[in-house]
Amino acid sequence: MTKTAHAFRLLAAGLLLSAAATAAHAAEDTLVALVPAGPHPYFAAWEQAGQDAAKDFGLEGGDYRVPPKWELSQQNQLLESLVTQGYNGFLVFPGDPVGGNGVVSELVEQGAPVIAGGGCLKEPSDAAFCLGTDTGNSAYIGTQELIKRMGGKGKIAHFAGFLVDPNTQLRIDAVNKAAAETNGAVEVVQVIADIDAPEPAEEKINAYLAAHGNEVDGIVTTAWIPAVVSANALRKMGDKRIKMVGIDHDEVVLQAIKDGFVDGTMLQNPYGQGYIGTFALDRLRSGCTVKEDAPFASTALTDRFIDSGTTFVDASGVDNYVGAMQAITKEIMADFETKYLTCE
Repeated sequence: MTKTAHAFRLLAAGLLLSAAATAAHAAEDTLVALVPAGPHPYFAAWEQAGQDAAKDFGLEGGDYRVPPKWELSQQNQLLESLVTQGYNGFLVFPGDPVGGNGVVSELVEQGAPVIAGGGCLKEPSDAAFCLGTDTGNSAYIGTQELIKRMGGKGKIAHFAGFLVDPNTQLRIDAVNKAAAETNGAVEVVQVIADIDAPEPAEEKINAYLAAHGNEVDGIVTTAWIPAVVSANALRKMGDKRIKMVGIDHDEVVLQAIKDGFVDGTMLQNPYGQGYIGTFALDRLRSGCTVKEDAPFASTALTDRFIDSGTTFVDASGVDNYVGAMQAITKEIMADFETKYLTCE
């Protein structure tokens, strides 16, 4: 078992008490599909989360199903196929925040509730709500932490994710906002996006650092694979002058924090998204409805947003990152039903 897989098991163990209180109300025929927009390590946590939630709440299943490519047409075809196979609840990371609404409406019309997970659909949407990271706030906090470690001045390079990801532009804007608040002391001198895959990340990040590494004082990464590639690049350079704040919990990034090559990372909570999302889909199938006055937050895409949590960890807290994710998930689960749902 990998360290990451073991971490997911620890997360599951910490949620069993809250699960016991609600398992008796489950619909035993609930079969949930957790469907990202394409292959990506961020969503690996959804697989264990769906299985754990199905077991804890007595569901027929919670299965992770991945389109072969990051193409909306591929995701739509998979979703249409899954509903014919008997899946009746869907946690979906939108392949496109606007274009994804069509197939979501089809699923809901067939009696299968949909929750947008990890990224939101643009309103109006038939998705019940969006459960994901407040990506703008996360990138903003991460950049503020980076600026502190840069001594409040210098030049930043920002390595970002897919432009089709609805979160990417929000992250770019947030990084720029944090830098702008320094009144010129900090400047974002480069943004390289569309590199959340191994080949483009390796090529573009390494080329940039080879040519301009001596010109930048800080790196912020707001996507998983750029964080891993950047951490490896700084380790190979062997120079800890450049400060870096990454994202997520890849073991490469966590080890680089321990070894002093990376200053910290912004944790997200994909396990919590999968676990809570699967639970909520079953409750919707069991007759619950979304509260009209639920305390949703608003984003650029939706007025029905639930923050699945984010937190910064550095060398002082990296060994307990599982505990940080667990605490966030348990806090959300503790009163999720009473806050967001009306159940007879």
